[in-house]
Amino acid sequence: MDRTLTASVSPQGRLFLEWTDDALVKPIEPNLSKRLTECFDQSISCGLTVLASQEMENGLNATLAYWRGFGQRYFQALCRNASVDSKQWVGPETPSNEELQARIDTAPAMRGLEYLTVQSLAQAWRELDLYSQQSVQKSVDKDLAHYLRHLNSNWNVVGRVTFHLAENKKNPDLPFAFLATYTDGRSSTGAIRHVPLADALRQSIADKDLGQLNVLLEPVQRAAEKLEQIRELLESRRLFSPQAWSIQQAFQFLSSVPLMEQSGVVVRVPNWWNASRPPRPTVQVRIGDKKKTGIGTAEVLDFNINIAFQGESLTEEELKHLMAAREEMTLLRGQWVQVDQGQLKSALDQWETLRSQHASGIGFLEGLRMLAGLSVGPEAVPDEIRSWSHVEPGEWLKSTLDTLRDPSGLVQLDPQQGLNATLRHYQIEGVRWLWFITQLGLGACLADDMGLGKTIQVISLLLQYKRTDESSDSGKAKRMPSLLIAPTSLLDNWQREVERFAPGLKMFVAHRSHHEAAILKRIAANPSQELCEFDLVATTYGLARREAWLAEVPWRLVVLDEAQAIKNAGSSQTKAIKKINAVGRIVMTGTPVENHLGDLWSLFDFCSPGLLGSATQFKKFMNRNDNSGIASVRKLVRPYILRRLKTDPNIAPDLPDKTEMRVDCGLSSKQSALYQKIVSELESTLDTATGIQRRGLILGLMMQLKQLCNHPSLYLKHVDYSPEDSGKYQELQAICETIVEKQEKVLVFTQFQSMCQPLHTLMTSCFD
Repeated sequence: MDRTLTASVSPQGRLFLEWTDDALVKPIEPNLSKRLTECFDQSISCGLTVLASQEMENGLNATLAYWRGFGQRYFQALCRNASVDSKQWVGPETPSNEELQARIDTAPAMRGLEYLTVQSLAQAWRELDLYSQQSVQKSVDKDLAHYLRHLNSNWNVVGRVTFHLAENKKNPDLPFAFLATYTDGRSSTGAIRHVPLADALRQSIADKDLGQLNVLLEPVQRAAEKLEQIRELLESRRLFSPQAWSIQQAFQFLSSVPLMEQSGVVVRVPNWWNASRPPRPTVQVRIGDKKKTGIGTAEVLDFNINIAFQGESLTEEELKHLMAAREEMTLLRGQWVQVDQGQLKSALDQWETLRSQHASGIGFLEGLRMLAGLSVGPEAVPDEIRSWSHVEPGEWLKSTLDTLRDPSGLVQLDPQQGLNATLRHYQIEGVRWLWFITQLGLGACLADDMGLGKTIQVISLLLQYKRTDESSDSGKAKRMPSLLIAPTSLLDNWQREVERFAPGLKMFVAHRSHHEAAILKRIAANPSQELCEFDLVATTYGLARREAWLAEVPWRLVVLDEAQAIKNAGSSQTKAIKKINAVGRIVMTGTPVENHLGDLWSLFDFCSPGLLGSATQFKKFMNRNDNSGIASVRKLVRPYILRRLKTDPNIAPDLPDKTEMRVDCGLSSKQSALYQKIVSELESTLDTATGIQRRGLILGLMMQLKQLCNHPSLYLKHVDYSPEDSGKYQELQAICETIVEKQEKVLVFTQFQSMCQPLHTLMTSCFD
């Protein structure tokens, strides 16, 4: 499979390029790949400069296009704000934390996405600014305008046309003023000097040279090709004189700002106008004001509608004024706002229809999708309707979501009770979060970094449920066992952890390595009766795929350890596990869950079925909405995910120097057959061996078995080291999946030198 270039983020929050064979990533033209690689090898800022300055939109995949947008945001600010020469450099102000966070929220899936932070983006901006300053200083003429023009013909400061629109409060009939200027150089202080465009016209006539004027008007000509209003201004030459404008003219101009800026014209408008989010009254939808004792799929939330502006409901008089407006903008509460009675009425009718269809209230999952803007279910509204709507959580729902995001201090629970261990502060918060979210009947994704104690947090949670059952009036009648599904290699680890930290938990391991086939068969015949005395039943993914009785038991919780095992939504294993019934569901994974949207959907289709819609609905929505859809998905799933990193400042000091975990690796069928063959041959040989010869045979056997347990090919002296033939190889691959995704390092020890090359080959396949 051909590889293509993609952008990723390192654990230090640094952008870098790497090659991928992911079929979902758009291929990049080879020459472009080569050029980008060379530039990024020099520096991140050099690479961003090339990405931002070249016309290459159609040749980029989503990750590179995202970083191109970041670079362009910097250079647009540099062109607009540059007011002094390079000797007195004042770069554009770093975007606000809110803007940077919004940019992160719309980032496409990429490796290392979890390391992309407001701080790392701000640092990339500052480095790009320093690189630009140094590049100008190294240029021949050391002139910013020439440097920008060299990068992109539309990036110029001196000689650039600027359109100005301002309020003209002295004239109520023509309440706006328009003026076109250009920059003809710098004043003695170094500031860029704006001069009315009429001066350029007069100068060109006086010099009898229209060439310079035509060069100056190039971006205006490009804008005129797209916009009738600019074409009329240019052809009538009214562009060269100040204009008093009506509301309609001003609105037409304001609506065209993005196209004018794309053409290379600088546009300055009042700070209350945002072309992507114009100030406008909207249909305000509030969901979940009334308090609920629980949630779950059966609960419904109240649903209220009104028309508001900036979060405050309109009075009857304001509403009448709004509906009576005859222009496309009107003054509301002293501010100009966009008016479109048709769109506003359509939005109101759409929401009223939706409310009538949910007379008793809207479901919790549907409400959350509406809040996030994820239009995948029957409650979906068209994009044009959503742009005239504002959906917000009511008082109770907002409090609940805030607690989901940060349960510390709000959930009255002592996770230490009954636990033979001292939990760290973040583990206590984790248990409280798990308790709160499962009590509400919601699914949870515990995605803490490796080594932060996900296992002990779940064990503590199970203890709290056991204590609650024992203290309840109905007692044993209400007890329901929980189910753990984990890789075979982790079953023994779970059993040891439960025995060590929570001996009060009765655990049954439903696996042939722990119980005879007859016992497991008896349990399969009547699972509810046989397992009612246990608090936790543990089994493997393989058995969960084959044993239909697991779907017959009403489990309290179903916990998936190493939940990436169900990331393939179409596999028989995933389908079987999703049929298991439980009051609550928890997925545990140490890998980042938001880096691959397909995997994310499969995980949440298990722990919160229906939240992201069906696979078809989800894919259709993501394809249609692109980056805005990504932001909606992240906003929706964030309350359900708890992920802490070892690098977090409030966690790192509490970590031990070393964490040890024993992982038991099973034998493959080939290893098992060879193992039995070696042992059988030894038995017959020992019958005739005596003394030191007998000891030598036993020592030789031990060495052979060690080789066999590493890989059959090591014992047989073959060259083909297939991972499927070795339990150790398979486990190492699974461990490395997480390490690769987190871009961490791994050190593998072996006592056999001949294993080094096969291990190198295996690790290369994992990390390549």
